[in-house]
Amino acid sequence: MAGQQTWQWPSRIALVSDRTEDNLYFAAKRGLDVILASLLLVLLSPLVLIIAILIRLDSAGPIFFTQERVGAKRQSMGRQAIWMIRNFTMYKFRSMVQNADSSVHEAYIKDFVEGRAQATPENGGKFKLTNDPRVTPLGRLLRKFSLDELPQLINVLNGDMSLVGPRPVPPYEVACYGYGHHKRLAALPGITGFWQVKGRGRVTFEEMIRMDIQYVQNASLWLDLKVLFLTIPAVLSRRGAE
Repeated sequence: MAGQQTWQWPSRIALVSDRTEDNLYFAAKRGLDVILASLLLVLLSPLVLIIAILIRLDSAGPIFFTQERVGAKRQSMGRQAIWMIRNFTMYKFRSMVQNADSSVHEAYIKDFVEGRAQATPENGGKFKLTNDPRVTPLGRLLRKFSLDELPQLINVLNGDMSLVGPRPVPPYEVACYGYGHHKRLAALPGITGFWQVKGRGRVTFEEMIRMDIQYVQNASLWLDLKVLFLTIPAVLSRRGAE
């Protein structure tokens, strides 16, 4: 992408206890991810095909958009487990013009993280980059119903993401993090999560961080199922979508 910079994020480690119930939870979580992601890809394959055709007809460029994001993977080391922070390639349906300049989003994210971005009536009361000229007409529709996120089911099957977890962010956002912010990375990043169902686009950066850390500290299979169920009305209501 034109104007995109390459950031190098140093490896960080977050230590967690290696309790038996933790191991059972992560095994069950992975099983749930694989089963549900596989079912969704099969059931939604006609919709995926239609979206792919519409994107091809709507504007020049590839059907899929790929971007480097920051995530983490859990690894056991003796009696403890660690979260290894790393970059991975995330997939989405393309919702912008081809070769869109990423510097616009990078500048907004810097303002958001540093508390300068404001939610005003002009942008619908959302902490989001609204009226973005880079977004195509079809892309706006896909974003309103979160349909551009469907290819991330492939990331789930690959093990880079989970259905539920903190949202994966670009390296240029992590480069702006301050003390304690990286704690939100101590989990497999998710397609949906606390921020998406409770505050999507309508809370400050610090509140988003608080929500993600709250999930990390209280993660359980029951909580994951609760977030999945809450995602349905959140998507249908288009709350915070842009």
